[in-house]
Amino acid sequence: MSSETYAAVRQTAVWCYRGGSISTEPRINDRIRVPEVRLVGPSGEQVGIVPLAKALELAQEYDLDLVEVAASARPPVCKLMDYGKFKYESAMKAREARKNQAHTVIKEMKLRPKIDPHDYDTKKGHVVRFLKQGDKVKITIMFRGREQSRPELGYRLLQRLATDVEDLGFIESNPKQDGRNMIMVLGPHKKKTEAMAEAREAQAARKADAKANPGRSQNAAEEGAAGGAPAEAEPAETPAEASAEA
Repeated sequence: MSSETYAAVRQTAVWCYRGGSISTEPRINDRIRVPEVRLVGPSGEQVGIVPLAKALELAQEYDLDLVEVAASARPPVCKLMDYGKFKYESAMKAREARKNQAHTVIKEMKLRPKIDPHDYDTKKGHVVRFLKQGDKVKITIMFRGREQSRPELGYRLLQRLATDVEDLGFIESNPKQDGRNMIMVLGPHKKKTEAMAEAREAQAARKADAKANPGRSQNAAEEGAAGGAPAEAEPAETPAEASAEA
């Protein structure tokens, strides 16, 4: 081990011992402390092993930075690049990855064994929307009083709901009694990432249609003001936990 390398390792060890932290940022330009590097050109071409002074000179000629991309290699691999632009593009990629990341969400819908047909249709519509969005749905049947002696009512209701939405979801957890409640979990056939991609495509299509036909929305607004039928509004977003009692 050379004296320069030993000094760098010793300085890092002392810094960590004193409570410091090791930076995750790569070393660039004059912060690189090795006698020679394996150099990669700005277009990805292999330049070869060159002295550090020569690599810094080339970086200055190209008006770029010398960035250490593989510090553990012997000798370390360095590349000529615009480090500021590289950091910006990396941050944008990480942001896009977080944006497209799918989080598993379990929605909840509560029903009563003797639910009214209209209320059933309304709650089934919520379940359909949740499954289309790629979310799981926890269905809870709540028993009260003498209803607790008729668990078959809740079981039949859950089976009916599962049958009505079988094109969009499947029974992930079979109905089971939990105290005064009976619970079943429905899982979507469509993955969350697929649902998000389809939603973005639909939104882009609507924007393109509105841009291509700017007078359509204006005409619809004028008809509504004149007493015509109002334009159909999209259903509002519901919170992550959509609990409702019949």
